[in-house]
Amino acid sequence: MPTALITGASGGIGSAIATALSETHTLLLAGRPSDRLDAVAERLGATTFPLDLTNTDEIGASCEVVDELDVLVHNAGVFIPGRVADSHVDEWRATFAVNVFGVVELTLALLPALRQARGQVVFINSGAGRAVSPGMASYSASKFAVRAFADSLREDEPDLRVTTIYPGRTDTEMQRELVAFEGGQYDAADFLRPETVAAAVANAIATPPDGHVHEVVLRPAER
Repeated sequence: MPTALITGASGGIGSAIATALSETHTLLLAGRPSDRLDAVAERLGATTFPLDLTNTDEIGASCEVVDELDVLVHNAGVFIPGRVADSHVDEWRATFAVNVFGVVELTLALLPALRQARGQVVFINSGAGRAVSPGMASYSASKFAVRAFADSLREDEPDLRVTTIYPGRTDTEMQRELVAFEGGQYDAADFLRPETVAAAVANAIATPPDGHVHEVVLRPAER
């Protein structure tokens, strides 16, 4: 089976993506060691892939063992809510360290393996990567940067397929933090299910080789 490496697979959208691909791919679940990641790997018969996206030296060393990779899914990310005037540059650095620099470093480290397989890179972006909202300054900026990186990768590596998924607000722990920051009441039914986002990812990956899905935009349906 083809091999897929997924970051941030311990819960939420990442776990759902891993589940959606488990029947068709050999899975490498990348992330910091945790009981949650181990539980997902055990449930799916997958392999954990220890990785700290903030440690660029570690990324290169970890990826040396990967000779060929069919799919790389960038799902891991951090979110620090705050309006511009209330933010601190250290928060921006922490956000970009994972959401941008970690993504770039991991892609570069795995590029030879992806080229070998003529593989596909999937970026789980956000609606915040297309339009900003109040209180999401550093997060939105990081997602706009990742959007540009994905587009550049697509142009510079024509033998790869590069897909960006832009989910609207999704029922995850990150979403609960955002709603709490906004002072609202949380209702999971207002948001996309992680499984819905995962289905879009699986469909993009399953597209026959004569097709190349560049972007997918998902939004919660009106109730």
